[in-house]
Amino acid sequence: MEKVQIAKRLARIEGQVRGIAKMVDDDRYCIDVLDQVAAVNRALQQVSIGLLHEHLGHCVAQAMAQGGPEADAKLDEATAAIARLVKR
Repeated sequence: MEKVQIAKRLARIEGQVRGIAKMVDDDRYCIDVLDQVAAVNRALQQVSIGLLHEHLGHCVAQAMAQGGPEADAKLDEATAAIARLVKR
């Protein structure tokens, strides 16, 4: 996922969130609003996965190739990020 793709997805998500706010203002059916919230959550998860993929593919891979304490630190950082993503 490149920076331009991430920016486009985030702009789309921003539009979805504005749409949800309008749905609430318009007193739309709660289940319809919740469906849209779930869609935004899925979209944000996809952005997170894309960012994590890039981080693993570049930052972590480069640090692992160089070895040493930096490799361990990057691996720990990535593991912590994954833990935050899967935490509910």
